[in-house]
Amino acid sequence: MAEFPFLLSATDGAARTGRLATPRGDIATPTFMPVGTAGTVKALYLDQVRSAGADIILGNTYHLMLRPTAERVYRLGGLHRFMRWNHPLLTDSGGFQVFSLSGLRTMKEEGVTFSSHLDGAKHFLSPERSIEIQADLLGADICMQLDECIGNPCGHAEAAAAMRLSARWGDRSKIAFGTRDRQALFGIVQGSTYPDLRAESVERVVRSGFDGYAIGGLAVGEGHAAMCDTLDVTVRLLPVERPRYLMGVGKPFDIVEAVACGIDMFDCVLPTRSGRHGQAWTWEGPINLKNARFAEDDAPIDPDASCPASRDYSKAYLHHLFRAGEFLGPMLLSWHNVAFFQALMARIRTEIGAGTFQGFRDDVAGRWTSRPDPDPA
Repeated sequence: MAEFPFLLSATDGAARTGRLATPRGDIATPTFMPVGTAGTVKALYLDQVRSAGADIILGNTYHLMLRPTAERVYRLGGLHRFMRWNHPLLTDSGGFQVFSLSGLRTMKEEGVTFSSHLDGAKHFLSPERSIEIQADLLGADICMQLDECIGNPCGHAEAAAAMRLSARWGDRSKIAFGTRDRQALFGIVQGSTYPDLRAESVERVVRSGFDGYAIGGLAVGEGHAAMCDTLDVTVRLLPVERPRYLMGVGKPFDIVEAVACGIDMFDCVLPTRSGRHGQAWTWEGPINLKNARFAEDDAPIDPDASCPASRDYSKAYLHHLFRAGEFLGPMLLSWHNVAFFQALMARIRTEIGAGTFQGFRDDVAGRWTSRPDPDPA
């Protein structure tokens, strides 16, 4: 297993800030990873993603194995070279597609057989094949074990079976990964919202030993309160000296609350997905720029932001772009949202370092929870 040093610089309650050192550069934590599903963060140049403050991005094993195929990416020099991103890169294992594409797969102990959502062709994904794709063909810096994620609500027996299968797949993933100096492997904790299953999963995964520990199976229907309760139970059992990654959670309020539980890493498609649909995330909550009230609003989204999309274009102009169906609207708003999420993480790190995170947490809770997500125009 690789040794990517994880150095904490400050804590404030359970919240913590530090850096994860990788051969391709340091990752300041807590960190948010923009999602580059198919080798691109949608609607953005990677130079924009980097200038917004991102240290690391995420690639998707399932989608890349289908198109252009992992073997083709390998022949073209690996994913970093293929997409022109010479910074840390994490790939998911394909496990979430085991959950989200349940109608297109058959799962056994050996692995998962998928029917491609593109053309119906059959593909087999095992723990060993997932590691081959991530580590050998795509060349990810941080790889994830293959796991089974299930949604909520679910019964205890169903959650237990999925968690124990994930643990067995984790052991196989670790064997397939072997010893590598420049790549790391994270294990995944499952168990739905059942505290006893989460505790058993942590015990199994930590006993196996990984470079970092991810918490999966949340933000899949359980609700905010249950998510936070599950995090509180789970995180306190994980090793302090390893990074903790909450998979697929991306609403700003959820991020702040998860940091308060001790989470270090996040990913979500929300910034760019929201941007493509006219939603901007701001320090006062989300706004929908398709709404008529912005038609003559000459102010930018955030005049104090360093991101040009946030600072240099009026809300009226952005409203016009979406109403006119112009590509530039989703491009600018995706850029703004990616930059906002990075600014949020930088602010969180600053507040933890200053010992004022709890006050910041209370402040954003008061502002963000009082405003529902805006309805589409």
